[in-house]
Amino acid sequence: MSRLLLVEDDRGLAAGLGAALRRDGSQVDVADCGREALRLARSAAYDACILDLGLPDLDGIELLRMMRASAIGFPVLVLTARDALGERIRGLDAGADDYLVKPFELGELEARLRALLRRRGADSTPWRQFGPLRFDAEGGAAFAGDAPIELTRREAAVLECLTRRPGRIVSKEAILAAAFPTDSEAAPNAVEVQLSRLRRKLETAGVTVRALRGLGYRLEETGGHAVQ
Repeated sequence: MSRLLLVEDDRGLAAGLGAALRRDGSQVDVADCGREALRLARSAAYDACILDLGLPDLDGIELLRMMRASAIGFPVLVLTARDALGERIRGLDAGADDYLVKPFELGELEARLRALLRRRGADSTPWRQFGPLRFDAEGGAAFAGDAPIELTRREAAVLECLTRRPGRIVSKEAILAAAFPTDSEAAPNAVEVQLSRLRRKLETAGVTVRALRGLGYRLEETGGHAVQ
């Protein structure tokens, strides 16, 4: 089942699109403004985003740039009434993966979305590597070279979240959502506790998690160089 972020301030259109996509088996979260969309994008793992450029608080192109600057890499299908070639080029240059001009047929949107999801699946691999550290994002297994690193379910969820954005900052909110997806009563220091335990276990792999005050966390090699 795909998890989608729908960014659309027209409530009628959002309701219609959301219902259609849910009938197709997707989980759909809806944001009606740019700031809410950015908050959701930073706090959950989505497979794709459907983004209307005409938002009440932020220009959709600016929101797209902010998401890409935050290392949010899921594919984005842009919806817009702006049919000018220059606008389409701006959207693609800002990080859009596809572009659909209003009015559009639901069938075409669904087909374009399926194509984006297939492309994302073909490009992905469960194995991620940083120096001697290897991590199976599907199975949650980690290795320092050939030696296994024993991780709890929450530690594996945190490492999966961090390895999704190698060498880049990951917000505390994203890590909290990964480690405690259904636990709204997680203790205030829950993220720090999980990261402290994870750091100790990653020492043998030459990797640590660096805290960047006010920004979030980042995987780095213990020599001090960010993982590429």
